[in-house]
Formats: sequence, structure tokens, C-alpha cells
Amino acid sequence: MFELIIFEILGALSSNSRYFHWKLNLYVILLVLIFVVPFYIGYFVVSNIRLLQRQKLLFACMVWFTFMYFFWKLGDPFPILSPKHGILSIEQLISRVGVIGVTLMALLSGFGAVNCPYTYMSYFLRNVTDSDILALERRLLQTMDMIISKKKRIAMTRRQMYQRGEDQNKQTGFWGMIKSVTSTQTGSENLSLIQQEVDALEELSRQLFLETVDLQATKERIEYSKTFQGKYFNFLGYFFSIYCVWKIFMATINIVFDRVGKTDPVTRGIEITVNYLGIQFDFFYAISSSKSSNVIVLVLAQIMGMYFVSSVLLMRMSMPLEYRSIVTEVLGELQFNFYHRWFDVIFLVSALSSILFLYLAHKQAPEKHMAL
Repeated sequence: MFELIIFEILGALSSNSRYFHWKLNLYVILLVLIFVVPFYIGYFVVSNIRLLQRQKLLFACMVWFTFMYFFWKLGDPFPILSPKHGILSIEQLISRVGVIGVTLMALLSGFGAVNCPYTYMSYFLRNVTDSDILALERRLLQTMDMIISKKKRIAMTRRQMYQRGEDQNKQTGFWGMIKSVTSTQTGSENLSLIQQEVDALEELSRQLFLETVDLQATKERIEYSKTFQGKYFNFLGYFFSIYCVWKIFMATINIVFDRVGKTDPVTRGIEITVNYLGIQFDFFYAISSSKSSNVIVLVLAQIMGMYFVSSVLLMRMSMPLEYRSIVTEVLGELQFNFYHRWFDVIFLVSALSSILFLYLAHKQAPEKHMAL
């Protein structure tokens, strides 16, 4: 996309050649996003279900038809339809993909605009000491010891019940049967109570472990914030805070006065620059498995493809008028202003929701820590 935009600005190749490559790229990516990737996502999802193994191709087609139905119905509530164009025209396809892609971009941009300064700035870090971590680790070890002791009690009780049952089986008569039934019921009730206590302690141990990991990570962030790179990111945090406030203000102005911004709100370039300086994000290995890896890769490809199409729609407004004509001609008669206003609305909702969520999380964290 950037190569085609640069070619457009520099005037590289002929106008017909650039137009042909724009059309070719857009048709190919629309083919991949609407037909190929959704079908394979359905295919791999069905392949992981044992009951559908024999007819997985049929069920994959059913999943794809379901996707196509909702994908096409997506255009009903939005002013993106044009009766002048056919069903498979580029305008009809891009308009629907653009709604999904712009929504994803706005959600991620709104959250990123708020989360980035919250993550980088040392102002939001909790004060964590070694004694806090040691106290929490000590309580975690005590909880684990209690779990082990209660599980030993369960094992010993079951062993005693088994031995008592064998002894009582040797007894005969009516009173022997009554004694066997009552002792079994009493033992089962005790086991159920102990098992409930074990379940509660295991849940507490998970919470304590997560709190311990959180405190360790916070302590590492405090130490990192004292380094030169940490101070650099802290400075970036203040910069992004100002940018976040400005972006929320401009999005509000655009919505209230029904205006379209003159610049494309793309923060991707800054994000990539920052990531090259040492931030690592291992999203794939955190959630993938041997069965879900193919589905996750295809979902990420679907998101990136929609991001690409949405970037074309939004970056068109950032291009000068003399370089914008061929992009407008390729995309056809779309409601470009709608996508910019839709971006502003979703961005504002996402940013304000992120501020509320992070505020509650930041306010609750010290209280949880003090309670523990």
C-alpha cells in the first residue's frame, strides 16, 4: 500500500499501470478476506471437533455461508450501500470490510492511546518493596501447605473408608448393614466438606500467585524506570498523554460539529518505532496451542487484511488533492466521510471506556494489595 502511495506521489510508472496495480491488489486482498481466509478458519475450527471430522468440508462450507450471510447483512444499518453497483463490485465489498476494519482500528487506537501512557509513565507505578513480595510469598506457601495437608486428610479418610468397608462386608445381619450405610454416609459428608475447603484454598492460591507475579513485574518496572531507557519511555508517556487528550478532544469536536478530520489518526508508525527500542509482545505463544495455532494465525491475517483496507480508506483523506484522485477512482463511490465519523465515535467510546477501566484497576490494585 505504501509503495503504491509513494508511486502515486512520485509519479512512478504510468497512470494506467498504477490504476491496474491498485485494482489488482484490492481485488486480491478482498478475495482473500472474504472467501479464502474465512473458509479456512471454519475448516480448521471444524477439524478440531471430533464429531464433525467425517463431514468437515461440508460443515466448513456451512460456516463460510454463515459468515457471508452476516457479512452481507452488516451493510443494512450503515449508509454504505449503493444500488448502482453489482453484488460483487469492489464498492460493495470494500464498504463492508471497511466498517469492520475501521471499527477494529478505532477500538485498538482508543485503547492504545490510553494504555500507552499508563504503561510507560512511572507516575502510575505502585510502591512495591521486597518485604511486600516476601509477605505475599509466605502467605502463598502457607496456603499451599494447607492444601497439601487437607488432600492428605482426604486420601487417609478414603483409605479408612475402604478398609472399614471391607471389614463390615465380613459382618452379617441386619445391624451390620445399618452400621455400614451410616458410616459410609458420614464419611462421604466429611469428604465433601474437606473437598470444598480444598477448592476454596486452591482458588485463593491462584489469586495469591497472580498477585505475586504482579508485584514482581511492578518491582521490575520500578527498577527499569530508573534506567536511561526507562526515563526515555517515561518522557514518551507524558507525550502520549498530551496526544491522548488532544485526540479525544478532536474526536469529540468532530462528532459534535459533524466534521471530518483532515489528518489520518494512524499511530502505527510511532508504535513500530517504540517497539524497535526494546518492547516485546509475545501474543501468539501466550494463547496458541497445537490445535488453535492455525486458527489464530488466520484470524490475525484477517485482522491485518481488514486493517490494510481500512488504512486505504482513512489515509485517502491525508493525501493531497492532486494525489488523491486515483485512489478515489479505484475505491469507487464510497461514503468516505462516514468512515471518518465512525472512527471518531468508536475511538471516543474506546478511549473513555479504557480510561474508566484503567482507573478502576489502578484504584483497586492498592486496596487488594493492602487486604492481602
